[in-house]
Amino acid sequence: MPVKGTIRYWAAARAAAGVAEETYEAATLAEALADARERHAERPDFARVLVRCSYLVDERPAGARDPETVRLSDGGTVEVLPPFAGGAR
Repeated sequence: MPVKGTIRYWAAARAAAGVAEETYEAATLAEALADARERHAERPDFARVLVRCSYLVDERPAGARDPETVRLSDGGTVEVLPPFAGGAR
């Protein structure tokens, strides 16, 4: 059953989406991402950026789990995090 929440886009994902955040109505991470891809279909960079991103769902890393198995919570948050440059050396 679909629930409602917020998707937040960071860095290159924000630039590709053209918005900082928007709402979702979906049961799984896969459904929320498919809806976002459809909503931003006129922005071809968006889909390309999403495949490189990692995701936090309610502050927990989705990791390598299949997005179809990542359940979303009502009022929850999905953080879309593109790879960041830099880091410890």
